[in-house]
Amino acid sequence: MHSRLWVGFGGLAVLLVPAAAQAADLAGKAALSSVPAFVDWSGGYVGVQASAGASYGAFNFDRTTVGGRRVQTFRTGDATGSRDRGQNATTAVGGLFGGWTWQTGPWAYGVEADLSAANLKRPLALSTPGFGYEGLDADASLLRAKTDLYGSLRARLGYSFERSLVYASVGLAGANSRFTATYPDLATGGFSTARAEQGYLGFALGAGVQFAFHPNFALGIDYRYVDLGESRRFNLGAVPGPFGGPVSTRASATGNQMFARLIWFPEGIRLPPEEDEAAPHDPGRGEGDRFSLHGQTTLIAQGVPSFRSPYLGPQSLVPAQTQQTTTATAFLGLKLWEGTELYHNPEFSQGFGLSGTTGVAGFVNGEAQKAGAAFPRLRSNRYFVRQTFGLGGETEDVPDGPNQVATRRDIERITVVAGKFALGDFFDGNRYAHDPRVDFFNWSLWAASAWDFPANLPGFTQGVMAEYNRKEFAIRAAYTQVPKQPSSDVLDPRVFERAGLNVEFEGRYRLPELARPGVLRLGFFSNVGNVADFRQVAALTGAGVFDDAVTATALTRRPRRKTGFYANLEQELTDDLGLFARASFNDGRNESLSFTDIDRSFSGGFSMKGTAWGRPNDTVGVGAAVNGITPAHRAFFAAGGLGLLIGDGRLTRYAPESAFETFYAVSLTKAMTVTFDYQHVENPAYNKDRGPADFFATRLHVDF
Repeated sequence: MHSRLWVGFGGLAVLLVPAAAQAADLAGKAALSSVPAFVDWSGGYVGVQASAGASYGAFNFDRTTVGGRRVQTFRTGDATGSRDRGQNATTAVGGLFGGWTWQTGPWAYGVEADLSAANLKRPLALSTPGFGYEGLDADASLLRAKTDLYGSLRARLGYSFERSLVYASVGLAGANSRFTATYPDLATGGFSTARAEQGYLGFALGAGVQFAFHPNFALGIDYRYVDLGESRRFNLGAVPGPFGGPVSTRASATGNQMFARLIWFPEGIRLPPEEDEAAPHDPGRGEGDRFSLHGQTTLIAQGVPSFRSPYLGPQSLVPAQTQQTTTATAFLGLKLWEGTELYHNPEFSQGFGLSGTTGVAGFVNGEAQKAGAAFPRLRSNRYFVRQTFGLGGETEDVPDGPNQVATRRDIERITVVAGKFALGDFFDGNRYAHDPRVDFFNWSLWAASAWDFPANLPGFTQGVMAEYNRKEFAIRAAYTQVPKQPSSDVLDPRVFERAGLNVEFEGRYRLPELARPGVLRLGFFSNVGNVADFRQVAALTGAGVFDDAVTATALTRRPRRKTGFYANLEQELTDDLGLFARASFNDGRNESLSFTDIDRSFSGGFSMKGTAWGRPNDTVGVGAAVNGITPAHRAFFAAGGLGLLIGDGRLTRYAPESAFETFYAVSLTKAMTVTFDYQHVENPAYNKDRGPADFFATRLHVDF
């Protein structure tokens, strides 16, 4: 078993400690005489599942021979080794499933089968030294593997709480694969093709969560790791010519699959009440609370159709693709003593943004990390201690929530936070546009995108934040680590030489004309990190000192400072309508360290609740943004430089990048929201030769 799987499934052990379950009473559900505290999932179910670009797999070819002589398959740019190497690929997978569940108390167990169509294709170059055609292009000699059908039979063990079921699964998995080999025919100057088909049977390990939003329906997210084992050696025809002969190989296959699911329960299930229906919250009780436990999971499927793209560079947006990202987070809180709290946020994440989270400076999926992974990766994204010093006077009750133990605190206070956190937890907040899990997707709408906040690849840093708060205003500042170099997952320990300073003033007011509250935030940042100077890179590349801008960038990095500021406005217009706006700037002389390739940004829009059409918990958002870069930054890209997210290899026709976004978030229950999102981007990566591009997305978000 791969070590990364133990990491992934280790986190689930906290929720799924095995219990000695007895045989379930099938009549138990009917015997319930009162509203249940949690869903009884007993009975049969069927459903559909789909994975838009979030299934990742690999084929490994072992000991491929031609005429009894060993050859190797490899990916372009890979070093060949003792084992022929496979290639990861993504695909859309979808199909049907069904199963039966028994339940004893909160513990649920059952069996499930599924069958899914797929379209996984993996071409690999075939190196054949000594056969007389080494000079041919590598693409002239290929092994191709294609899998188009998956199936599994798995046992499930889960724990039910409120409307949710968290479960683990294990069982058998199978697939069919077709292999095609194409070889140069030295006798005719053409090519010969051979085909073979193989069946696989292996195992699957998985985990998932499902949430009931209707007495007959639930939505779910299901992950599974599939190991199809290694097939017996099989033949793929023969290579003609004096150095040819019979071709044989063997192949093993693995996969990581993430499905969004719609589940139908024909006999129905009994739902517990919403939290506010069961018992009104008493904020005063928070004084005695010591623990806080919450969670969230978010799945985003996003696609872009074809658009104008006359050429592609190393970090260009690629037309006609889909991708999917998934995160699952636990928010753990403990009040050590009055005023002192400890928090930890372990988080699973899987998937990539479109084009590997590249190609658009104001990227189109706020959940897409630059540290994407084909398999669920567990990280400790936050661990920090918060100390609050009350200064007397008026108090306020704070309800229990994510990273907040229920408490009563002084409004006038000093708060100090130390540990690992995201700067967006405390800075640049906005009630209408700040969280890509529930509102806008575009990076330029939920954040001040010219603010290069210090962070590692997943978006977190370590340091200290201090805040002074009063009813009318707050002042906060943070001193934190920066990455060792741009887009590095490693934070630089030299905090007295290279670090980030962020300061923000937050003013709260009420306009007499509107009698509505508003907030204005003004922020300043100054970071010192190991970066390159844009003009220097362009000049050295143009003079021929370095062969290319990428090499010049890497070899001229040294500690340099980047400074900038932002303004952030939120204004309530009515009970259901709010306005937001941001403007941000940085000096644009040196590389950005952490966020994105933007030096100037203006954004704004509106957020409205659906009260007018009888859906008060639904939200409609409309926003737009315009991003730009300095002349020095343009010269850098024109010379072939690569940024954090963009880099077409050239930039001959510059234009500001602009984006329009609108979304509708449908509240299915208090805890579950489904969002439909559309974005239109002009001049992606500031390139007039590319686009415009349209993006369509669906987001499933569940709070626990």
